[in-house]
Amino acid sequence: MRVIRVIPCLDVDKGRVVKGVNFLDLKDAGDPVEMASVYNQQGADEIVFLDITASSDSRATLHEVVRRTAEEIFIPFTVGGGIRSVEDARQILRLGADKVSLNTAAVLRPDLISDIAAEFGNQCVVVAIDARRSDRTSCGFEVFTHGGREESGLSLLNWARKAVEKGAGEILLTSMDRDGTKAGFDIEMLKMVSQEISVPLIASGGAGNSNDMVDGALLGKADALLAASIFHFGELTVSEVRKELLEAGLTVRGA
Repeated sequence: MRVIRVIPCLDVDKGRVVKGVNFLDLKDAGDPVEMASVYNQQGADEIVFLDITASSDSRATLHEVVRRTAEEIFIPFTVGGGIRSVEDARQILRLGADKVSLNTAAVLRPDLISDIAAEFGNQCVVVAIDARRSDRTSCGFEVFTHGGREESGLSLLNWARKAVEKGAGEILLTSMDRDGTKAGFDIEMLKMVSQEISVPLIASGGAGNSNDMVDGALLGKADALLAASIFHFGELTVSEVRKELLEAGLTVRGA
């Protein structure tokens, strides 16, 4: 039986949460520690922090955010952005994070997934994939790196399979085409990947209402539903989404 998780995502830039559309036009959304605490109280299953710039300065800021958040919340949280080595992962986990998320660094050096999984366990390794529709790949979706700025030429399906083979414990799949649009998850993309991998799939990019969240789980076969805008700007609470999922007949963690 699948147990569905609801995960607010906080994109952090210089110590603040930001949110845009299609990875562009970022707007300030608040203090990450305060927001994580609110989502914890609303019943979120997990929190994801992504350092979207990952310069050395912002990484130091993110470390402080991670440490403060670990003191405030009592649910698992994942941290990504700028993790390029086992030592980088160790620092984040020591600060109180439960998992690390790898994206560009994993594409550039897939063995990094294996190295971190061997050191801390597969359950600590989330591979985040940013993909958009493309006629350059056989599956119709191409992987992008560097915050969605650079084409990789990789087929989404091939990379998702390889990431799992290398030791990823979860795949966090973001539709760049849907990101921030509130047009709903890319169900075709989710279904395609969910059928090909043996680890949990986190859906990301496009959730605009609770029906979209239900569709992500029922139609897209995602194991977890990640959203940002709808939570950050008060359009929906985590509690409301969990209620809709339950009413749709889905099993929700902790319910």
